[in-house]
Amino acid sequence: MASSPSFLLLATLLALVSWQAVASDPGPLQDFCVTDMHSPVRVNGFVCKNPMEVNADDFFKAAALDKPRVTNKVGSNVTLINVMQIAGLNTLGISIARIDYAPLGQNPPHTHPRATEILTVLEGTLYVGFVTSNQPAPNRNKFLSKVLNKGDVFVFPVGLIHFQFNPNPHKPAVAIAALSSQNPGAITIANAVFGSDPQISDDVLAKAFQVEKNTIDWLQAQFWENNHN
Repeated sequence: MASSPSFLLLATLLALVSWQAVASDPGPLQDFCVTDMHSPVRVNGFVCKNPMEVNADDFFKAAALDKPRVTNKVGSNVTLINVMQIAGLNTLGISIARIDYAPLGQNPPHTHPRATEILTVLEGTLYVGFVTSNQPAPNRNKFLSKVLNKGDVFVFPVGLIHFQFNPNPHKPAVAIAALSSQNPGAITIANAVFGSDPQISDDVLAKAFQVEKNTIDWLQAQFWENNHN
């Protein structure tokens, strides 16, 4: 049997390894690791550019996030700035988005599989909420929601289904979101379920949603527009 000091050392090492395993993005091991978009090597993330070739533009984008965006048929537009727009974000575990909402527009229910989101309302009012993961009764899929006004902040935990809705029928709204990943990803629930390519069997979805197959067929025939740019 291992001695007590050895056991404690082993437990500490396992805890550190486990913490790294559940981290949203791997931590940097140097000051920066600017993405080399031309490298043929494929890794979890991106290969680093030679530090001697790095310049200030690798950490910059004239994103015009102060300018309003045209919204789509669900009444929103998400302008995401991630590692694909700013190469210097590689390994830094952060990205940002401007979200524009038309009157009565929404950023429909979706998840970010790799990031927690913190949202700040810049203009207008938003009704926001998220749903917890499957839990034993009576707390299964608890819904938490809040009405936010200008200057308010709300957090959406990583991986949970969430949304934002502008309840004002006359005025638009604007928010800025920070996300804890260089590439947070987005899965819009309706688009993924009813607009997948190829389509999920209507037998499967009819059983899952407990509706008639013709209802599923109608939903799958709709055009599921992406509001993420």
